Amino acid sequence: MTRTVFVNGSFVPEDQATVSIFDRGFLMGDAIYEVTTVIDGKLIEFPAHMARLARSLAEIEMPFEVDEDALLAMHHELIARNDLDQGMIYMQVSRGPADRDFVYPADPKPTRIAFTQSIPWLSMPFIETGFKVVSCPDKRWGRRDIKTVQILWTCMSKVDAQRKGADDVWFVEDGLVTEGSSCNAFIIKNNRIITRALSHDILHGVTRAVILKFAKEQGLEVEVRGFSVEEAQQADEAFVTASPLFATGVVELDGVTIGSGKPGPMTMQLREAHIRESLKDGL
Repeated sequence: MTRTVFVNGSFVPEDQATVSIFDRGFLMGDAIYEVTTVIDGKLIEFPAHMARLARSLAEIEMPFEVDEDALLAMHHELIARNDLDQGMIYMQVSRGPADRDFVYPADPKPTRIAFTQSIPWLSMPFIETGFKVVSCPDKRWGRRDIKTVQILWTCMSKVDAQRKGADDVWFVEDGLVTEGSSCNAFIIKNNRIITRALSHDILHGVTRAVILKFAKEQGLEVEVRGFSVEEAQQADEAFVTASPLFATGVVELDGVTIGSGKPGPMTMQLREAHIRESLKDGL
């Protein structure tokens, strides 16, 4: 089935969608994106994604008004037109077309696109098996809190990880884990959840915030600080969070088994609580 996609206010078949070759997102990586998970045809944590979109746009001084009601209607239209049950909607806003110049255009006309991907998130094999990850130097730009399309080092690192037989990568800077390729990283030791503090160094994950809220509501201790690869290898459990992953166990790091070698009980408890509550609040 040919997908219907959204381009600058219009819904069109994917094979008829066009963007200018002068678009700054294409030429300069001058664009912001968000990915919203869809489960049972519902958008998960949509308001939080739109809040982060607005923050990212403001950080790169892109003049684009985030009209949450209009964007929600657009997302719902894409779900309906593509009969999407489980998957995701990718939305991107670039600074738009202009002659190539390092300086922003004085009067930009942002390009808006969005499309669906159908993915069976709730039945993926990694839920039961967990992820194997390898560590890698973090060579990304310093503003990882801004969700730009500049993710080449992330792509290269993830491909290298898969060549090594792993599922993903954990980036390391100054001896401490920053995050995964597209996820926040956590370890659990002695019933204490440990994760890096928010800063310019990591993405301010929507799912990260929700998982930490659930953990505190359930009386679990949370310690916000960095941790090393060696500390992670000695943890009782490890997991990652991302919008489509919820909480997903990490069972191996650089060839060393973590915990029992399976997603741990606290990880699964947090995952199930998040899915249950998210579906109640889905839009």
